[in-house]
Amino acid sequence: MRLFKTMDYQRHVEQQFNHSIAAKQGAAANLTPAIVAASEIITAALLQGKKILSCGVAGSGSLSQYFACTLLNRYERERPGLPAVALNADSQMMSTIASDHVFRDIFSKQIKVLGNEGDILLTLSSNGTARTAVEAVIAAHDKDIRVIALTGKNSGSIAEALNETDLEICVPVQSIARIQEVHLLILHSLCNLIDLQIFGEE
Repeated sequence: MRLFKTMDYQRHVEQQFNHSIAAKQGAAANLTPAIVAASEIITAALLQGKKILSCGVAGSGSLSQYFACTLLNRYERERPGLPAVALNADSQMMSTIASDHVFRDIFSKQIKVLGNEGDILLTLSSNGTARTAVEAVIAAHDKDIRVIALTGKNSGSIAEALNETDLEICVPVQSIARIQEVHLLILHSLCNLIDLQIFGEE
């Protein structure tokens, strides 16, 4: 077993930062128009009295919950809450659906019941292949719900399920950690732009 020196550990930490910075710089150069478009889609729905549904599993599930909480509560300033629901927040609901049906339906079944025409579904999948997200997209289309998909790597099967009114924001790197870090920054950018568009400058 190799014994690392302190300098070795520091080099590894620096590499993590550098790789994260590079992924974010690439996203800033290539994804900014799509992020702005996504904020406009979400803002338009909210101004029409619609709600935002979000979903994801594993690390993407945590980001989904964080986004919904940030919309409903606040981002960086006090303002009225915005209607948002994270479909992966209720573990009892998901386990019940998975037990009685199949795991891939944990979001789609909720969308069929809770979703309304004009709502927006924001789904997150780091590798773009989560079957739960694909089924969620299909269920959203059945309810005339527009989809914004945050994906990574090479898009995957989620991109194939999207239609012409949907929007994909794909982080084209291979590291799941880097993808999720960029997804978090994208969510922060969306929250900032939504606040600006609805409530104006502070």
